[in-house]
Amino acid sequence: MQEESSCEFCYNILTFDIKQVTSRQFAGLPVSAVHPNLRKVTDLTFIHPDKLTTCDLLVIGLPNGVSMGQMQQFMKLAPKIIDLGADFRLRSQRVFEKWYHKPHQLPDALPQFVYGLAELHREEIKKSSFVACGGCEATVSILALYPLHKNKLIEERVIIDAKMGSSQVGMSPSLSSHHPERAGVVRSYMPTGHRHTSEIEQELVGLNVGISATAIDMVRGILVTIHTFPKEGVTEKDVWKAYRQTYGDEPFIRIVKESTGIYRYPEPKILHGTNYCDIGFELDTHTNR
Repeated sequence: MQEESSCEFCYNILTFDIKQVTSRQFAGLPVSAVHPNLRKVTDLTFIHPDKLTTCDLLVIGLPNGVSMGQMQQFMKLAPKIIDLGADFRLRSQRVFEKWYHKPHQLPDALPQFVYGLAELHREEIKKSSFVACGGCEATVSILALYPLHKNKLIEERVIIDAKMGSSQVGMSPSLSSHHPERAGVVRSYMPTGHRHTSEIEQELVGLNVGISATAIDMVRGILVTIHTFPKEGVTEKDVWKAYRQTYGDEPFIRIVKESTGIYRYPEPKILHGTNYCDIGFELDTHTNR
């Protein structure tokens, strides 16, 4: 693993030599056979997880509830681990068990993991051996709210209206993901009790968060419309300043607020296949929202 400098974007990036890719379902198949977009990008073949050997960095993508039962084994294989699942996102065992309704099998490891949002925890991530990446809806909501919360521009009550693509539920088929049921849908499926609430409240201490999630006819991407309530005297200039000071040097965050055109605000359609998070805002003086 080596660090290189990119003059085009003027920030440091890490490049990785990927040596092993595991899968129980696709063991023995070329990666490009399962992911045809990677043709001529890699000639790796999936191996069974039991054949995984030691490495410098291990990235884990397992269903919720699985990695905590195998993490001690993984820690023997790699000195640095990035877990994409939910098992180690929350620092509190009590909070995890409240929102995920199951006992945590390795609670002593929870404090060892850093929440994997570089915009909030870049220095901690650099020093940590273990990183737990945030949930999809939680990530976009935290990034949108962080500058406003950090600069104390909003009241503690926050309402999040999240429109979710079908990829959020993973690749296992279900009735809700079946094409005749999913196509053309605008379905309210979790108006309360969304478990990503716990991540947002953990990372933005002091906020009281309510999430309503709606499934829409889209595969990838999320659009969250977040209703916050500005403190007295907050102006649009204050909001601009908060976002620019917080994200001005961040390579993957763009503030989108145009006066003309059909893409005046963030639109998931134009983000497909990128690493960008677009954030826009509007100040409603009529309702102080």
